[in-house]
Amino acid sequence: MKKIVSSFIASIALVSALNAADFYATVDGEQITKQDISMALQDPRIDFDKLPDNAKKQVLEQIINRKLLAKKAIKDGIEKDPQYVETINKIKEDLAFQVWQKNQIDKIKFTEDEKKDFYEKNKAKFVMPETLEASHILVKTEKEAFDIIKQLDKASNKEEKFKELAKTKSQDPAGKNGGYLGKFPADQMVPEFSSAAKAMSKGTYSKVPTKTQFGYHVIYLKDKIPSKALAYNEVEGNISQILLGNSYNKKVKELTDELRKDAKIVIK
Repeated sequence: MKKIVSSFIASIALVSALNAADFYATVDGEQITKQDISMALQDPRIDFDKLPDNAKKQVLEQIINRKLLAKKAIKDGIEKDPQYVETINKIKEDLAFQVWQKNQIDKIKFTEDEKKDFYEKNKAKFVMPETLEASHILVKTEKEAFDIIKQLDKASNKEEKFKELAKTKSQDPAGKNGGYLGKFPADQMVPEFSSAAKAMSKGTYSKVPTKTQFGYHVIYLKDKIPSKALAYNEVEGNISQILLGNSYNKKVKELTDELRKDAKIVIK
């Protein structure tokens, strides 16, 4: 107990001096590093160095106590416990795969010519889809939708009237924002909605309500951006990831197919 207390006091004394260092304290010579801190916090959004001093002390106390208890457990022979052995073997297996996977991926390299050749052969896949920018008003009945259209017909400023009606009439959560749905790929919405919106000209609203499983929609199409082929420099990063994935998956399949020939596999 005296040892635990003295170790803790020593660590607390180091908090201020070691805040900017690679480690924050030591326990019997073993460093408490940034990685230990991250594992204890379990939240990448928390910056340990910006925590109040009392919070830092609490985190350090937790880590120090865990390290001391872990050392005692090992000294008492926990490594011979069947549950420990089973768990550590599983961890070793997962770690072995993860390190092997990283090493294999690190070995995969592509030249600029190979990436450009892939781009030229797959240009049809690198296309920005047609994009719509739209708002809508969702109501239960067709009559309600036609009433809204009639009010829009009479309005001098159609877009502002649409926002006003969306806030008071729409049953969709977007109504509070004037019915605004933002920009989205033309085929992202339910088919009936997408088909109706694509058929409209930008700056216009529905003359006939669109019925979907959700009810009746009055649509205002703010903008329509046509699809376009993407240039090589716009997709170079994606190409690298695709080639990397293809190469790695091919290697894994070849290797596992070979390994499975001699493996004894039983699936229940």
